[in-house]
Amino acid sequence: MNSRFSRRTLLSILAAAAIIVCLTLATAWAGRQKKPHVVFVTGDDEYRSEITMPFIAELLERQKRFKGTVLYAVDPNSGERKANYKQNIEGLEALKTADLAVFFMRFRALPDEQLKLILDYVNSGRPIVGLRTSTCAFLYPGGHKNAKYNDDFGRDVFGQKWITHHGHKSSTDVWCIPQTADHPILRGIYATEKTPVHCSSWLYHVTPLVGDCKPLLMGKSINSDKADKQDEYPLIQPVAWTKTYKGARVFFTTLGHPKDFEDDSVRRLLLNGIYWALDLEVPRGGANVEARAGLWGWQAPDTH
Repeated sequence: MNSRFSRRTLLSILAAAAIIVCLTLATAWAGRQKKPHVVFVTGDDEYRSEITMPFIAELLERQKRFKGTVLYAVDPNSGERKANYKQNIEGLEALKTADLAVFFMRFRALPDEQLKLILDYVNSGRPIVGLRTSTCAFLYPGGHKNAKYNDDFGRDVFGQKWITHHGHKSSTDVWCIPQTADHPILRGIYATEKTPVHCSSWLYHVTPLVGDCKPLLMGKSINSDKADKQDEYPLIQPVAWTKTYKGARVFFTTLGHPKDFEDDSVRRLLLNGIYWALDLEVPRGGANVEARAGLWGWQAPDTH
């Protein structure tokens, strides 16, 4: 009887163990299968983020490892997407469950409930990527209770607030910093100071960077309107860097002119930055950024 009881007990234990192992494997498999959800928050009335970020989101989804969602500035009176409507970005609730947020915003004055969704995300310890005018993502009127975010958001989250640039008739030569050329974000980007990538973005003045920023790319202004003020505004500045915020990985670049994204290196820079910020292995040779099928021959729009 004891022997029979022991056999039953042993069989029950083995069956329970088998179920636990199966559930564990199923959970692990489901975890591996879950695609990170990347939410692109657009809203700028200069650099056409409402066109370039959907392009990047589609390239990202072509990696077959990601889900992308793009949010737009929308005029609630007409229901139309309007980049110059600064008081509304629809769908920010998506940030509540996002695995990573990409911000490309400029001079927004969002209502409190929408601002809170953005602040809740960046304060949550989840990874962040930012582009260009996100240094000046907000522009609330002087004296407004949220006016502090005009400078604080860009400086604290991304490493600098808006200061100035080198003029709308200028452009920028960009290269990898030799000391950081082996960083995963720079995989597949072979620009050097002697053979730079030429970008349409006019150079932003950002130094000194704030916080634990680690520059990856430098840029030199070509045809700068501040050539006679180089002591105050040097012609060479960082154009991409990493940092942390609330324990999360942050990648930021001041590039973002629509024509920049015609270059494989700039597209790869952004996709690599998303991989890195999510703590995923950046593919050897960098992310695949071929504009295949419907994206083939993609051309940048003009700025607003």
